[in-house]
Amino acid sequence: MKRIIILAIIILGGISFQSCTKFLDLKPTSQGIAIENSSSDSVLYKNAEEVEAALGGAYGDFKNEYYQLDYFVNGDAQSDDAYSGGDNPANFQIDALKLDATNSNVSRDWGYLYSTIGKTNLVINNVNSCPDPVLTPERKKQIIGEASFIRAFMYFQLVQLWGDVPLQLKEVKSISSSNLAEIYPILFPPRTAMATIYKQIIADLETAVAVVPATAVNKGYVTRGAVNSMLAYVYATQSPHDWGKVSQYCDAVISGGYSLMPEFNDLWNNQNKNSAESIFEINYTGGITDGNWGVTIFRGLDWKKFNLPANDLTKAFDDEQDTLRKNASIIFLDVTGKWSDPNWPQTHYPFINKYRNFTTGSDQNYIFIRLADILLLKAEALNELNDLSGAAALVNQIRSRAKLQNTPATTQDAMRLAIEKERRLELAYEAHRWFDLKRTGRAIEVMNNAVGPDGKKIGYNLTPNRLFWPIPQAELDKNSKLVQNPGY
Repeated sequence: MKRIIILAIIILGGISFQSCTKFLDLKPTSQGIAIENSSSDSVLYKNAEEVEAALGGAYGDFKNEYYQLDYFVNGDAQSDDAYSGGDNPANFQIDALKLDATNSNVSRDWGYLYSTIGKTNLVINNVNSCPDPVLTPERKKQIIGEASFIRAFMYFQLVQLWGDVPLQLKEVKSISSSNLAEIYPILFPPRTAMATIYKQIIADLETAVAVVPATAVNKGYVTRGAVNSMLAYVYATQSPHDWGKVSQYCDAVISGGYSLMPEFNDLWNNQNKNSAESIFEINYTGGITDGNWGVTIFRGLDWKKFNLPANDLTKAFDDEQDTLRKNASIIFLDVTGKWSDPNWPQTHYPFINKYRNFTTGSDQNYIFIRLADILLLKAEALNELNDLSGAAALVNQIRSRAKLQNTPATTQDAMRLAIEKERRLELAYEAHRWFDLKRTGRAIEVMNNAVGPDGKKIGYNLTPNRLFWPIPQAELDKNSKLVQNPGY
């Protein structure tokens, strides 16, 4: 028994940590554990300010490295929409679909996501014990709802990237021989089946949707529109898909007062923040304390940038004669004498154009969920429910804004491909493409047929074992209960 306790203390002591109010948030860790400072007082939060600060810390993680950078690498550079660009070997592996368990991005993304889960667990499990009367019962419920949404958002990232992952809903408050049996499974959890993870995600979102506000001026706060959007995503992603639920939750979003921006380009000029089309948007005020440094990774002439637009996507825009969305999404510049790349000539070198304030201390917002995305997801659901005309009407609504003719698709199979193409062109560089291809079962076929600058296949050779990432080797080394994904 003593040896086990000592081992637990050594492991916990070896994990880097930062203090926050009354607890230590340990990271990176595969368990999302947070340990309260030892105290005779069992109340974690003494007043409303401490609770709100803890919730703010969880919200703040939407501005960490995962969501400023890796979120887009994972969704776009891993797909046929972008090459890795830059000079980062970890990104090269992601782009080539040849990850290994020691990849630094894989390890840090696991750590970031579980760190945020640890923060939400603390809020959810301790807010009701706060004695401050300023914190009303209604506000406590709302805080739990907001934290539950954030936790669900993080687990949705995890389950899409890794499949089965540890499910952690509690924090460790102390370590002693008397509670070792209770805390050991929290310290060293096994992987939980994807189906169970999805059930928890849905439960968290259902908790949230009942108590969060319908709308907010700042779309960075959780609203019913954001929650219903996530519910639609989950039911479209988990297997088997529930298209009736997808349609239901899309309808809830569509009826929530959102509307498409009249001009597609106006979404990206950073002059229409938190627009009527935006559902969940990460807001930046700029400067040293609240600048979006992630955009400087994707655009600029000072060094070779990440997420280089791919030839396969530009070909798709050109084949569709979709000039409007192509120009809004991609800009070509001359980089002669600065750097080179085998995929593009220096005189006609592409950059992502959706994030246009790429200066240091940028106030560029990131839109994570918007109405056009939900309309196309609704179209997908209707098509699968054999409502071809309803699906076509929604697709044509999106195409009309892009100044394109109605879709020619007249069969269910043709409409599936039409919706896939429309989502690709509409949502380029918004971190959707890789996950769209995975959930529709099209990733292997599409990726293995992606073409390069010469029109020939790139040769990705994607296999079923590479649809999920490897469990980080460092996590396997710390926790013998974890089992590696097949093929790694």
